[in-house]
Amino acid sequence: MNDGTITLPWLVIRQDDNGNRYRVGRYATRAEAQKIADSLDSRGHKQLYCVERITPTAPGADG
Repeated sequence: MNDGTITLPWLVIRQDDNGNRYRVGRYATRAEAQKIADSLDSRGHKQLYCVERITPTAPGADG
């Protein structure tokens, strides 16, 4: 993208032991997202933290 907007295509997702998924944050790079996920995962809770990439959609593709 070259229109001056900031792209944050990497998500950190938390999944609890019931299978519920929640977005924790969005990040510019996979490395940044992975660092956050690893930090949260190291706290020893039962939740699983993973990194996923958002797939961009074309403008007007949702209607």
